[in-house]
Amino acid sequence: MPRVVHFEINADDPDRAVKFYTEALGWKISKWGPMEYWLIETGEKEEPGIDGAIMAREKDWATVNTVSVPSLDEFSKRVERAGGQVVSPRQTIPGIGYHSYCLDSEGNVFGILEEDTSAKQTSDVARRGAFPPGLSQPRVGESLAYGDAATQEQAP
Repeated sequence: MPRVVHFEINADDPDRAVKFYTEALGWKISKWGPMEYWLIETGEKEEPGIDGAIMAREKDWATVNTVSVPSLDEFSKRVERAGGQVVSPRQTIPGIGYHSYCLDSEGNVFGILEEDTSAKQTSDVARRGAFPPGLSQPRVGESLAYGDAATQEQAP
């Protein structure tokens, strides 16, 4: 059964959010990659719970939970069949796997991740960030306004 494996906190001021969560909850937070993205360690690895990230707010999204799935392609189809929508192109995260953002039937954003430590970057989508200019958050039933479809990742 797919489980939540990661969360993302969107922040208007990521540095302020890093300071807040470090001071308020004692989380260990470190910058990751060239984009505005900070990894969060919420506790020791042997303790129950999940880790996450803080990212610069680019949409009106709040906390985003990411669910580990065995196949991004299969679960993208399942999301759509269940009345949701895939709202970002397949994104390769080198050494981590393949990821897309989705909307549930109520318009809530969540991520799906097919873990694959051998994943390699095949385009500039991940280097630009998950929300390049031109991506607007559609409502359930609307189409994705993304721009150049050539930047979307294809299944390996």
